[in-house]
Amino acid sequence: MRTATRDNPLDALLHPFMDGLLRWPQDGAALFLRGRDGTGLRALRHREGECTQPFRPEAMHLERAGFALLDEDALPEAGFKLVLVLPPRQREEARALLAKACRAVAPGGVVVAAVANDEGAKSREDDLKHLAGGVATLSKYHSRVFWTAPGAPFDTELVARWSRLDAPRWIEATDVPGGGFHSRPGVFAWDRVDAASRMLAEVLPGDLRGRIADLGAGWGYLSLQVLARCPQLASLDVFEADARALSLARMNLQGARVPVGFHWHDVVVGVDSQFDAIVCNPPFHALGRGDRPDIGRAFIATASAALKPGGSVWLVANRHLPYEEALGSAFASVLTVVQQGGFKIVHAVKA
Repeated sequence: MRTATRDNPLDALLHPFMDGLLRWPQDGAALFLRGRDGTGLRALRHREGECTQPFRPEAMHLERAGFALLDEDALPEAGFKLVLVLPPRQREEARALLAKACRAVAPGGVVVAAVANDEGAKSREDDLKHLAGGVATLSKYHSRVFWTAPGAPFDTELVARWSRLDAPRWIEATDVPGGGFHSRPGVFAWDRVDAASRMLAEVLPGDLRGRIADLGAGWGYLSLQVLARCPQLASLDVFEADARALSLARMNLQGARVPVGFHWHDVVVGVDSQFDAIVCNPPFHALGRGDRPDIGRAFIATASAALKPGGSVWLVANRHLPYEEALGSAFASVLTVVQQGGFKIVHAVKA
């Protein structure tokens, strides 16, 4: 369990239960959408519940704490007396999640949500008001927690419409093999090709061969480019921590000419297989906003450990991120191929 820093939205979400303003259902009929483990949740652990969490590191924490995970896109309707929600920042994704919460709550039940003040708390409170006709609210821990009245009369037409806001859709893009890609609001660079990934694709050599891995693949742009540019590719393995993005990569890579493995996996903890080459655009944020260069350094260590002797990694990163020491200690040869537009492309070879 992580206790070093306070999870303000999570603590705010649980405050009405700690304070006696709301009651947890005694029969365990509770659902936590985008659940996160924490001290407050552990305090309520004797009250059973189920969670959704597409981000693998957070899902692993919940699994280790003994919580059951459900598929967020296949929730039972009207099945829970209590639905907790930690809405994400992206508006369409957040509105869809609140609408799904309203569909999942049983007659007479309550939907409770919390958002940090600097991440759109007032907007998300207004969203739930539109869906449920009104909410109770309080401010706590630099966040806002708000909840529906028991048995609130939901706007069924709006609930149905908003539930589809984050549905996968086709995005046309001339610079993507096939003329476009499947995506959905909320995943990284959901409606465009990320500039850093495009820059890496432009310098990828066509002679990459054998087993290749894409670490932190997102919806699959770099994987598509490897398939299009590297005729000697034997297999491709796609590693992605966001289950929503990984499902899109499955769609986008359907019909690939070589075997493709899809892994819902936190690359930070390492991978078991060995590869001839790796492509990588490491994330430098987790669920928060601050820079997390430690994630990129962990990706570099994982890439080094997962490469066969003589194998190489092609990596793109923001120029300001301090990866040089990690690269120098993990690889025999490190070459900065391009520095342009705030990004750097690095080619590193394992001894």
